[in-house]
Amino acid sequence: MKAFITDIAGYLPNEPIDNDHIEEVLGMVAGKPSRSRKLVLRNNKIKKRYYAIDPATGEYTHSNAQLAAEAVRALMTKSGASLEDLTCLCVGTSSSDLNIPSHASMVHGELQSPPCEIHSAHGVCTASMSALKHAALNVSTGHHSSAVSVASEFPSRYMRGKNFEPEIDAMVESLKTKPELAFEKDFLRWMLSDGAGAMMIQSQPKSEGLSLAIDWIDYVSYAGQMPVCMYSGGNTQEDGSMKSWASYDDPLDIIKKSVNAIKQDTRLLNDQIMTLTVEQGLGASIKKHNLKVDEIDWFLPHYSSDYFRARVDAEMEKINFQIPDNRWFTNLYEVGNVGSASMFLILNELFDSGKLKKGDRLLCYVPESARFSVSYMHLTVV
Repeated sequence: MKAFITDIAGYLPNEPIDNDHIEEVLGMVAGKPSRSRKLVLRNNKIKKRYYAIDPATGEYTHSNAQLAAEAVRALMTKSGASLEDLTCLCVGTSSSDLNIPSHASMVHGELQSPPCEIHSAHGVCTASMSALKHAALNVSTGHHSSAVSVASEFPSRYMRGKNFEPEIDAMVESLKTKPELAFEKDFLRWMLSDGAGAMMIQSQPKSEGLSLAIDWIDYVSYAGQMPVCMYSGGNTQEDGSMKSWASYDDPLDIIKKSVNAIKQDTRLLNDQIMTLTVEQGLGASIKKHNLKVDEIDWFLPHYSSDYFRARVDAEMEKINFQIPDNRWFTNLYEVGNVGSASMFLILNELFDSGKLKKGDRLLCYVPESARFSVSYMHLTVV
């Protein structure tokens, strides 16, 4: 694959929100502070995150498409390129503004740039890697001399306290005592952050400064053997099947049962994510590409919580691929978990840090728990 990341830019909306002010921005559920917030924050160790919400008014300051467009504009400014030259736009997200048109169409519309090829990758964290791979393949096969890949997320709008009021009210009406938000929904309210990242992909490295050669991108789904773990737009049934929002006879049930909230089966996540994405996923990439641990200069993991850092390390040790801690790089604690945009934002920070040198090799790890998938990417600094 002959494609190079020649510039990277990020966009994080508004001022960072610290742990003491999250519920002031997102709002409490039923007027009560979350009982799980402090526990989740203690485990994830995230100190700051960003929301496309005005803390003073509670109004949204951006749409998801606008977040993505801001990242692309920042990329163009940084690279000295023009939107007039954009011929291929590949976009990944899990939180598009509309079902139809596609997220890529909406981002293109925000940019108001000339006609171009667009591609939308919809998923959760690995959506960005799918979009990036599409861009890289377009460039490496000569279909385009350059392409822009962008990943953006707007999860805060799913996590606001007011979204769950009808569900709590319905529980009270059913005479259920001590109604509180189920942990599977509350858990993610303290994990996720809004933002976007964008990359310029070109067929040649820059003549000056750093570029990243994309050596390979592996992307594997385990949905054929695994049930749904993280979801929105439906609810799990007693037999383990998923009931889509479209299957509810009473439209009010969609609201009362918080069908569109983001939910996580934390027990399933805990049981399976390491085995699938590290033991099996990394194990396959090691074999496929003859990877040697001593040849990796930087390991860029996207994990949702510091809780998983030690578990990733332990699982890598089990397969004899333990990378020393001083070669790890993440910005989770200061930026938060930005879903599909996380890897772009991690790479952006490392790219601009002054720490990279010619010949450095980077291994990027992007797991996804939705129905379990993983992407690994190998880059070389040129």
